[in-house]
Amino acid sequence: MKTIIAKEFADQPQFNPVKGILQACVHCGFCTATCPTYLMLGDERDSPRGRIYMMKAMFEGEPVTQETRLHLDRCLTCRSCETTCPSGVEYGRLVDLGRVVAEQKAPRPVVQKFVRWGLRQVLPYRARFGPLFKMGQLVRPVLPMVLKQHIPSASAKLMAPKTNHKRVMLSLPGCAQASAAPNTDVAAAQVLDKLHITLKVLHRSGCCGAINHHLNDHEKALEQARHNIDLVWPELQAGAEAVVITASGCGATLQEYGHMLRHDIAYADKAKQVAKAAKDIVEILAQENLTDIKVRLREERLKDVKAVGKIAVHCPCTQQHAMQLPHKVKALLDDLGFDTADTKNDHLCCGSAGTYSLLQPKLSHQLRSQKINDLTVDNPQLIVTANIGCQLHLGGAGNVPVKHWLELLAK
Repeated sequence: MKTIIAKEFADQPQFNPVKGILQACVHCGFCTATCPTYLMLGDERDSPRGRIYMMKAMFEGEPVTQETRLHLDRCLTCRSCETTCPSGVEYGRLVDLGRVVAEQKAPRPVVQKFVRWGLRQVLPYRARFGPLFKMGQLVRPVLPMVLKQHIPSASAKLMAPKTNHKRVMLSLPGCAQASAAPNTDVAAAQVLDKLHITLKVLHRSGCCGAINHHLNDHEKALEQARHNIDLVWPELQAGAEAVVITASGCGATLQEYGHMLRHDIAYADKAKQVAKAAKDIVEILAQENLTDIKVRLREERLKDVKAVGKIAVHCPCTQQHAMQLPHKVKALLDDLGFDTADTKNDHLCCGSAGTYSLLQPKLSHQLRSQKINDLTVDNPQLIVTANIGCQLHLGGAGNVPVKHWLELLAK
C-alpha cells in the first residue's frame, strides 16, 4: 500500500525498515486466523492487520491515542502471523518500533510507567532477580495465588559434569532461567558431555536484551547485546562452535543481534557472527550422533522413561515462529523413544510472552487455559517446553507438571 512516512521518522535510521514492512502487507487477512488476541477478542484492532493499519497512520503523522497504545500493548509478539503471512511481512520488527512511538506520543499513566520501570530494574539482572525469587520460594506457602503461580517450588539440583573435551560450546546463563530453573543448563551440559562437548559457562554474561527491548527501552537492550558480544566474540575466535540456547525467548533475541546492531560500525559484523552462532540445543542435537544417548536411555533408564508416562510437547512461539524450529523437540523425543501425546493448536501462544503475563494478566490467563486444554487432550502425565517463561506460566496453572524437555535426558 502507498505509504508516506512523516519526516520526523524518515530522518531517524532506526525507522528505515518501517516503509518497506508496511508496503509488504497486502491486507489479505490470513494473519487474523492465527492471531491469538483476535481469535479471543474478535476485534480487528487486536489483529495484526488492524494494528498495521494503526501503525501506518501513526508513522504517516496522524495523531496517536491511548487506544492505539492499548491495542499495541495487547499484542503478544508471538509472530504466529509471520509464519502465516504469504507476503513475508516482518510484523514483529514493526510492532517493536510502533510501541516506542505510541508510548512517546501517548504517555502512559504513572502507575503503568512505574510497573514497567520496576520490571526493567529487576528481571534482567540475576543478582537482583535471583535473591528475590529464592525468597519467594521460601514464603511460597503463604503467598496469594496471584504470586504463587509464578513461583515454582524448589527442586533437587542436578550435578554438572566435570570433564573437559576438545569441542567447546558456550552457555550464557541469562537472567530468569539461571534462578528459576537452574537444572535446565546443567541438563544441557550433561547431554553435551555425553557427546564429548564441553559447555563453557560465561558467568559474566547478562540478559540477552529481550526484556528491555519489548518494554521499549531499546538503547538499554543494545547495551546488553554489546556486553554479551564482547564476552562471546573472543570465545568464538578461540574455536567455540556455538552459543547454546536452552531458552528460546533468549535465542530469538540473540539471533536478532545482527539486525539490532546493524547501524553500529564497531559491532555490526561481530553481531552478525554471534547471531549466526546462536543455536537452539535441539538444532545442535539434530546434527549430532545420538547413538550413545539412545543406548543409555534404553539400558540405564528404560524404567524411568516408561515411568514418565505420556508427554505433551509445548513448542514456544519463539522457537517455532521466530527461530523457525517447529516440532523439532517432539521429533527428537519420539526418536529417543519417549511416548509423546497428541496436542491441538500448537501454533497458538500460551500467553506467557515475556512480561505479558504480568502486564496483561487477564488475557494471559485466558490464553493459558486454552493452551492447557490443547496440551492435555491426550491426558499426558507431563508437559515439556523449551522456554523458561512458558515453563513458569504453564506450570502456574497447576494442572499437569511442567519441565524443560532437556530434564528428560538428564541424570
